[in-house]
Amino acid sequence: MAEEKKKTNGTGKVWLVGAGPSDAGLFTLKGRQVLADAEVVVYDALVGPAILAMIPETAEAINVGKRSSNHTMRQEQISELLAEKAKEGKRVVRLKGGDPFLFGRGGEELEVLIREGIAYEVVPGVTSAISVPAYQGIPVTHRDYCSSVHIITGHKREGEACNIDFEALVRTKGTLVFLMGVSALQMICEGLLAAGMKADMPAALLAKGTTAAQKRIVATVSTLPQEVARQGAVTPAIIVVGEVCALADTFSWVDRLPLGGVRVLLTRPRELASKTALKLRKRGAEVIELPAIRTEARKDNAELKRALEEIAAYEWIVFTSPTGVRVFFEELQRQRFDVRRLSGAKFAVIGTGTAKELEKRGFYADLMPEVFDAAHLGAALAAVCENTRVLIPRAAIGSPELLLELQKAAGVQVDDIAIYDTVYGSEADPETAPVQVKRELEQGAETYVLFTSASTVKGFAAAAGDIDYPAVQAICIGAQTKAAADAYGMQTYMAERATIDSLIEKLEEVHRQNR
Repeated sequence: MAEEKKKTNGTGKVWLVGAGPSDAGLFTLKGRQVLADAEVVVYDALVGPAILAMIPETAEAINVGKRSSNHTMRQEQISELLAEKAKEGKRVVRLKGGDPFLFGRGGEELEVLIREGIAYEVVPGVTSAISVPAYQGIPVTHRDYCSSVHIITGHKREGEACNIDFEALVRTKGTLVFLMGVSALQMICEGLLAAGMKADMPAALLAKGTTAAQKRIVATVSTLPQEVARQGAVTPAIIVVGEVCALADTFSWVDRLPLGGVRVLLTRPRELASKTALKLRKRGAEVIELPAIRTEARKDNAELKRALEEIAAYEWIVFTSPTGVRVFFEELQRQRFDVRRLSGAKFAVIGTGTAKELEKRGFYADLMPEVFDAAHLGAALAAVCENTRVLIPRAAIGSPELLLELQKAAGVQVDDIAIYDTVYGSEADPETAPVQVKRELEQGAETYVLFTSASTVKGFAAAAGDIDYPAVQAICIGAQTKAAADAYGMQTYMAERATIDSLIEKLEEVHRQNR
């Protein structure tokens, strides 16, 4: 190896990053930081979709899809690919499920990088051997049951016997965790029994760990293969053998969370999704971000520029979304507009989310309707703005109900200016997006789609294509959003108030009813 080692060429660099078992909350802080700076991401099939959603839009994402005997790319090709991309001067992240050095073949990839003189770093990840049992209420060590834990690969080539010293494992009297061993389950259990393990030793198969669809089958070493055959094996899965498996029912905790076992597809624009996702994850949900729309600020907006030149003439500035606030003030900054010139204006907002976004800029809403929709906002404004001039910077496709209500006020002059466009459809490749959405809806968990506007419904439909819409459980933020989902035949539920917190409360209510 020393003879093959070359001086680092200084062009690019590779990071081997462990993505953990699937739950985005178990992805390390350093892993997130490295991924955020990536120019190329080479990822495996076992990387969770919530973590894949963190890949920068500007990065080249390459799926090498290694799972069991189904390999999109051979290991040798993957190693060479990492070196090639680094030689192009790129920051390359090799994203692996679990930990890159625990049966992740990270060492083989480093050998190629060293041979080619490529700089590298390793970012460890949370291994499924520890985290998956923990999410199922199984502590891999417990002073009353065992004093050691042993992690073994159960993977074997087809037609070959497992290369495992079962007698040595039985003598340890510790907890045994077999990774990649589902296809060899019968052989593993028979090997342990033949080596002297007692037949009634508790054993478990844990499938889809740390996801909303996680499943555990607890039996004994002598009965686990039959029980798995009866209930149906699901992959990916790990096998745990030891007295600690008997604690699963007592120590289980995920299903006791308000949204434990719930999978949520979040359709908000990427820039608005993070806070909502955090709230959902705190309640136990698995969150998959599938932005159904994105917003694009209009450049060289002559109408807005003219309005800003006449800003002193406006008594009211009206915002109908947090995005409208953000885009408006970003444009002020771009034009080096002195915000003190806004001191004579009053601000109206459609709801609390928009009000909070406005407060970030140091302004507070003077008017907010009791019901957070365009019609009620227009009616509230009409009651206070006779013979005034009103500026409404908003999306190009805005609700007409706002203007219809405002027109009822005498002498009101409204400048309704489009400052951003809403683009429908997933950010993914339009040819693969329908497959992705369909896959996410069929993961075996109790799944809901959260819609925060009629636009997100239309965007979701544009991305999903020809799916079974009557099977989609849609949690909607308001009447217009619900009407849009109803038009596709979805099962719809509407929040009591048009806020994210109320939307989540409705989700929890529906989940309780469906249990």
